[in-house]
Formats: sequence, structure tokens, C-alpha cells
Amino acid sequence: MDNQGGITVQRALELPGLRSGLPEVVACADRLGRTVRWVHAGEVPNIASLLKGGELLLTTGLGLGTRPAEQRAFVRRLAERGIAALVVELGPRFTRLPATLVDTARAAGLPLVQLHREVPFVAVTEEVHTEIVNGHYALLQRAEEVYGRCTQALLGGGGIPQVLRILADFTANPVFLETPDGQLLYGAGPVAGEAAADPLQVWEGLRGQRAAEPSGHAVVVDVPGGGPGTGSVRARLVLLGVSAPLLPVHRMAAERTAGVLAVVMMQARQEEELAARGRGDFLTDLAEGRISAEDAPAQARVLGFRPGDGPLLPVVMRLSADLGPSGNWAVLARAVLEELSAVGVPVLLGVRPVEGRVPLLVSLRAESERTAVADRVAAALRAGLERAGLERAGAPAAVVVGVAGGWAAASAGLRHAAETATAAHGLPARPWYDARRLDIDLLLWRLREHPDLAAFVERAIGALRAHDAVARPALLPTLETYLAHAGRKAETARELHLNRQTLYNRLARIADLLGTDLDDPETVLSLSLALRARRHTTP
Repeated sequence: MDNQGGITVQRALELPGLRSGLPEVVACADRLGRTVRWVHAGEVPNIASLLKGGELLLTTGLGLGTRPAEQRAFVRRLAERGIAALVVELGPRFTRLPATLVDTARAAGLPLVQLHREVPFVAVTEEVHTEIVNGHYALLQRAEEVYGRCTQALLGGGGIPQVLRILADFTANPVFLETPDGQLLYGAGPVAGEAAADPLQVWEGLRGQRAAEPSGHAVVVDVPGGGPGTGSVRARLVLLGVSAPLLPVHRMAAERTAGVLAVVMMQARQEEELAARGRGDFLTDLAEGRISAEDAPAQARVLGFRPGDGPLLPVVMRLSADLGPSGNWAVLARAVLEELSAVGVPVLLGVRPVEGRVPLLVSLRAESERTAVADRVAAALRAGLERAGLERAGAPAAVVVGVAGGWAAASAGLRHAAETATAAHGLPARPWYDARRLDIDLLLWRLREHPDLAAFVERAIGALRAHDAVARPALLPTLETYLAHAGRKAETARELHLNRQTLYNRLARIADLLGTDLDDPETVLSLSLALRARRHTTP
């Protein structure tokens, strides 16, 4: 794709203006297919510094110099600049081009033409430029035709694969749609040709090659996503030059087609998110009792959920509270369903962006599957968060698994899991939480704004909080670990990486600060509740 539009040197020589000058190609006649991007006329020795490459340079030779060394340097600088060709009009300066010029041009690979009759350079410039502009317009027309065919295909009910096939037929090459990170979404090959048999094989085979030489083997056009930053690219349209050269018109057509694909993908994502929100509304209505257990199965079937005869497992993921309703919720829903497709069980998944919740119902074959399926579902939810970019550093999502049962139990289970998922924020991170084991945390969370709860926490562990604020080592982590291990000192010491005597000293210090006996069951219960409650109260 180094050719960005123009006409060939051969075509320029065939136009009336230059043809009237009786042009004779004296060097590199085999390179007349080079592209003329513009025409420039000049007579100064340093004219190469004024050029950008791709020009057809017209001159009478006044700036070529009189000595062979000057003439060789002049031609070499033009060749290094990358002009399309040098055209010298014979006359007062030269009656025949010197052999030095011809040999240097031939060695440098620069087409060299001499004109035997005088021509008006202005007329030549206007004529060539008109031809270039007309060529650009013709390319735009061809690209516009492809755009029109793609639009008609979509209006006729076609989708992305059909659009890609139209572009593949136009380019006579395979065409692909990738994610921004290079994962294949769709592929299409021309109806006939080398790449038509297996576009996927072509894509895999040329990925490394086009990465090494992207300009020579591929055209890559971004499909815009409409958002800032990484969201500004929704996908990438890739043309691979396999069966035919890639031309400027192919890039133009790809750029127009990318706009069509952006609209299609945006509409598909909106429809996908609306569907996910609809399923989320159904699951929320079921949880809050607005849909009865008798009516729920029929409505779920309309949403595509056809469970078996086994129990239903409610699961709720609660995202960071500061996430807000914006985000790639459709991507999240699709990613989770793709991750769960290997589990082989029916799943009904919805999203509730306003509350930052993702409720699910999973159809189990038997209650014994609960733990294994919960592991897979939690892993899929977290993988979906990552793919959708909805993770928040320092605020991990909480996944809560409810009690499995029938539709009536699913209603209560979804409600319980949703409440518990909110209460689970601030608890030690786990792949998933069992709602049955978080009832105390849920109760404490409901009481989080009651002043008596904060007062209870202060009475129970306030002395330790005050100690840890000004002294080291902190003692609250030691107490938490000790209570988590039910007072087993050996296990506590191992987890804290302490020798037993150091642990005994810390426990004695804790008991002294709190003025209590750590072996007393009532004290242990009170401290355990206080440690849980402090996660839900402001210090």
C-alpha cells in the first residue's frame, strides 16, 4: 500500500502534453509503472531538498551542473528523495543527455526521459494533476459503490459476514474482523480465488508475516467504538494481500466499510445489553416477589432459559459501588456466557447496571454439583469482568452463591444472595461466598448505621484499635487469626509465622489491653462479633 493514489509515469507520458514533446525513455524503461503523485518543475541545483517523493520532475537542465560529478550528485539526490521520474527538455542546455546522467539514473533505478520538442510545463502540470484528481475521484466512486452494496446488504437483513464477503469479493482477497487485541471475530474470502477455500488458515498463516511487514501484506483499518481511550477502537478490519495486490481503492473501501461495521456492532451491543438488562429485570422481579414461582418458568422460557429437572442455583455478583451504570455490560454478559458454555448446564444471566449487580440462575443436575458449578461460575464471572474492563483496583467484586432449590426457593435465594453480596464487600477476598455462612455478616450490615453497633464495637475492641494506631506490632490481626482458628495456638502461630512464645506474649498483651479472658466462650463470641461488625461501621 505504498501507492497512495496517482497515475503511472507511463500514463503521464501518454497524455497529450508530454506526448507532444516526443518523449524518449533513456533509462529504466522497466520502471514506468511508478506512481506520479504530483508534478514539479524547477531549475535549481538543490531542488531535491524541495521534494517529498513521488513527483514527476520537469526541467530544462539548467540546474544539473556542467561537470560530471555535479550531474551524478544531482541524479543521486533525486533518486534518494524517491521521485517518480526525471524529465529533461532538450534545447539550449542539452541537445542530447550526457552519458553520465543516463548511466547514473540507470544505476540508481530512476526513470529518465528526454523531450525532443519544447512543451509548456504549466500545461503539462495542469494536465497531469487533472488526471490524478480524476483518478482519485474514480477511486472514491468505486469505494462508494462498495459502501452502497454493504448498506443495501444490511438493509436487506444481512449481517457482518455478508458485509465482509462483499469487501472480499471487491479486493479479491480474504477480509477479517478482529478484536483490538487480535482475536478473530469474523472472516470471509472471495467467491473465487486462492484464499476462498479456507480464510481461517490464511489468517493464521499470515499473522506473523503481516506483523513483520504490515505495509506490504495487509491493510488494517480501525472500526471506531465511539468512546475515549481504549474504547475508541471497537474492532479492526484487516485485508490480507494474498491473491491480488492491495490498492488505494481497497483502503478507501475498507475505511468506508469500517463505518458501516461500527454502526452494526454498536447496534448489536445495544441490543445485547438491552437483552441482558431484560433478563436482569426478570431475575430482580423474581427475587422481590413481583413474579410468582408458578409464572416464572414460562417467562424464563421466553428469555431462552430451559432448565432441567434438577435444582436451580442462585448466584449474584456485586461490583464496586462506585462503578455506576455505564460500562461494557453487554461484553460482560457475553463473556461470562462464553466461559460457562463448557460447563454444559443451562444458565440465565442478567445485568443490573444501576445497582452494579449480575444475577444468575444455574440449572443443576443434582445438589451434589453445587460446589463444583459454583467454582466454575465464579471463575467465569471474574474472567468476564476482566474482558469487559469492569474491574476496580482495591474493590474486588463479591460473588455470592445461594441455596439451590425449585422456583420458590430461587426467588428467596436470589434475594438473599443479592443482600449478602452487598454485605460481603469488605470481607476477606474469596473466589465466592456461601450465602448460608454469611447470615451474621448480613445482620450486622443491616445494623451498620445503628449507633448501638458502633458503640458495641468500641467497647469490645476499642482499646486494640487505639493501640494499633500508635504502636507496633498491630494486635488486631493476631486476634483475628486466633479467633479464626478457634483458639488453636499452634495453627495461629504457623499462619502468622511466629514462634509460640511470641504469640503467647501477644495474646497476653491483648487480654491485658481488653481486660478480659480470651479463653472465656462469651468473650470469644463478643470479640468475634465485634471484629465482623467493624467492617461495616466507620472507625
